[in-house]
This record gives sequence, structure tokens and C-alpha cells, in this order.
Amino acid sequence: MAAVQTFKATAHLQDGVQVKTTSRNFELTIDEPKSLGGTDTGMNPVEALLASLGACQSIVARVYAPKFGVQLDDFSVEVEGDLDLDGFFNRSTVRPGYSDIRYTFRIKTDSPREKVDEFVHFLESKCPVGDTIANPVNLKLETIIIEN
Repeated sequence: MAAVQTFKATAHLQDGVQVKTTSRNFELTIDEPKSLGGTDTGMNPVEALLASLGACQSIVARVYAPKFGVQLDDFSVEVEGDLDLDGFFNRSTVRPGYSDIRYTFRIKTDSPREKVDEFVHFLESKCPVGDTIANPVNLKLETIIIEN
């Protein structure tokens, strides 16, 4: 397998602000709560981002725990972020995205604290979603296709 792998997803706007997203053979409905003009049929994009971060951290934890000698009897992540909606609604110059994201790891383990701390530090350094959020990424519009 090549070191660089390209992942793909599509987002197709449905009625209102509901969006059908697909990647490989999987589909996820993204929507907004009624308070933000949606029909509340799924997470909104910024909630899905938080869920992706927690899921990525969980997967990295599962993969690397044995290498650090950490027994994971249970592992979960609570993620929350602060977003000023005035940025999205163009009511002020604040950024439209999250200003702060915080997470808490809940780890059920008999492993010593020192091993867990070393493991968590490594986990944070290897999570692709966390790295993408924390560091600038080359984001560009590739092309615009106009259909009649």
C-alpha cells in the first residue's frame, strides 16, 4: 500500500439544508437543528467534526494501546467546541469556525498512570483528524462545474 492514500467523500444538498454525504459505500445525513433552519435529521457539520475527532482518537487508542502496554477496558471521548454563530451569519468579523475545542478521555484501565500519560501523549500526536484541525492544511477549490 502506498504511503499517501487519497480519501474521498461527496456531499449532495437535499431539501432545505439537509445534505446526503457519502464515502465508499457509506452514507451519512447531515442537517441542522430546527433552531438553525434545519429539520434535525442528523448531526450538523460542526457536530460531525467533533464526532470525527473523538472517533479518530478512539481508533488511534485501540491501535496503539498494546504497543504502550496499556490495557483498555473501556475508552470514550467527550468533545465540545465553542463557535460564535455571528461569524457564520456574517454579523461580525469573528471567525465562522470553532475558536476552541476541548476533549476529555475516559479510560478504564489498570495500567499505571505513567504508562497512560505516555500513551495519551503519543495518541494525540498520531490522530489524523486532530492534526488536521490543529495545523493548517492546503484547502482549495479544485474546479467549478456548471450544469444546465
